[in-house]
Amino acid sequence: MNPLFPFALSNQLHAIDYTVFLIYLVLVASYGYWIYQKKRKDAASTTDFFLAEGSLTWWAIGASLIASNISAEQFIGMSGSGFKVGIAVAAFEWIAAISLIIVGVFFMPIYLKNHIYTMPQFLTRRYNETVAMIMTVFWLFLYIFINLTSILFLGSLAISKLVGGDGSFHYVLIALALFATFITLGGMKVIGYTDVIQVVVLIIGGLATTYIALTMVSEQFGLGKDAIAGFGELMKQAPDHFKMMLAKPGPDADPNYISKYLALPAAMYFGGQWVANLNYWGCNQYITQRALGADLETARKGLLFAGFLKLMMPIIVMLPGIAAFVLYQNGQLQQEMQKDGAIVADQAYSAILGFLPTGLRGLSVAALTAAIVASLAGKANSISTIFTLDIYKKYLDKDASEKKQVWIGRLFILVSMVIAIACTWKDSFNIEKGGFDFIQKYTGYVSPGIFAVFMLGMFWKRTTGAAAIAGVILGFLLSIFFNDIAPGLSQDNLLYTAYPNGKLTEAGAKVFEIPYLICMGWAFGFTVLAMVIISLFGPKVNPKAIDIDSSMFKVSPSTTFLIVVTLSILAALYVRFW
Repeated sequence: MNPLFPFALSNQLHAIDYTVFLIYLVLVASYGYWIYQKKRKDAASTTDFFLAEGSLTWWAIGASLIASNISAEQFIGMSGSGFKVGIAVAAFEWIAAISLIIVGVFFMPIYLKNHIYTMPQFLTRRYNETVAMIMTVFWLFLYIFINLTSILFLGSLAISKLVGGDGSFHYVLIALALFATFITLGGMKVIGYTDVIQVVVLIIGGLATTYIALTMVSEQFGLGKDAIAGFGELMKQAPDHFKMMLAKPGPDADPNYISKYLALPAAMYFGGQWVANLNYWGCNQYITQRALGADLETARKGLLFAGFLKLMMPIIVMLPGIAAFVLYQNGQLQQEMQKDGAIVADQAYSAILGFLPTGLRGLSVAALTAAIVASLAGKANSISTIFTLDIYKKYLDKDASEKKQVWIGRLFILVSMVIAIACTWKDSFNIEKGGFDFIQKYTGYVSPGIFAVFMLGMFWKRTTGAAAIAGVILGFLLSIFFNDIAPGLSQDNLLYTAYPNGKLTEAGAKVFEIPYLICMGWAFGFTVLAMVIISLFGPKVNPKAIDIDSSMFKVSPSTTFLIVVTLSILAALYVRFW
């Protein structure tokens, strides 16, 4: 054992680790069951099952948003991106804090005033049934075949490596799905309040992992067991990993450490970053559902609380990846970070977890499990809500009772989880560029069109149903064009050049790829332009326009204080790490 690196690697959990993990499982399951029994008389109500009927407090809403948002793609994928590029990937978390402010101040009043419970319901009321049906199908496919499956895959892969190797992958997969299903069947109230426990476990376990990672670095360089000294050494050993704005990679760039999707952060901030964040936080059933059952002030404070928590998420999910990078560069983690002779950045978080002392390893596995289960439960509930209220109730059984709708919702939770397991079972994912990038990229195929339809639908009365249909379809097609077709049409190095084997070859052998955030920005811009043109040829007065009163957007002094605090912290972070 290296005397400067006195941590023993072990991917096996000990009795105390299993005890800690078991306490977590029993605590969450017992609390969820208690909440379910306490409100069992309301179980037949769709507003209670799908929206918690306004019973969630602001802190429960905020915690539930974070617990559902932070999952395997952050712990595993974002740590991997931290290994490759460093703190620049924190833009996804920190810009989300601003997006949550925008959604809370401007989007939420429109939803609540118009009694919107699902996103397809908004599209029906603002446009027509055709737009709503197209988007309903889009969302169901996206949530089941991209989100549920990727969360299950990445989570099962990470946990299986910690509890017994790849051979336990399928057992972990089934266990995660079953536990998430158990929580989801209790409805949104159970999900919301158990998410409070989940996010506490997530933060404590995540911070413990970050602390150990930093002390590993400090001891590696003979600085003693000091997390603060370890952070300072990270900045010294990997200064380029602590820059929010990355330079375009040069011809000698190593693709193992350069993320082609963050190659031009300046352009990213003016392009798809806002599209991705505002669409995710403001036009996404999975997220908005937590706040749609509350009053405006409670919903706003919940969203702002979630935004405040987002500011600290990079500490939990990104710093371990940077620590793994520094350790790897200094001769450690060679075996843990490689597979078949190649570096696998997404193994960074699991590599760090393997060095945790007994007890903390169980806590960190519990934190990772909490993030995965909370995301699966929230996603499954949203899938069930959309299917039950926007397909089953509207088209299959218009006279369905409240009780029957709840049972249909529960049945579809089981169906969607079985589909996700089946799609993940064969280990068929091909996530070469990293789990976080995988989810972001393929979600980005539908984000430009969706956000354009919602934004114009809310804030421009002239937008027509025909323009919305064109926007949904055109946004999807343009995303495919810019991501998969346009890069192959030109040999000009417009935005980024990926070098085969890490070296610049002859011009004819270059491979070109446009960063997906740039693609999203272009697709969104052209989609908005097309929708405006189509709408201008339509009627000048739209009877289905949303009425907006400026008083809707006024905020209370306490809400203003929270906004100022969040923006001040964010400004300080960008000034320090620009």
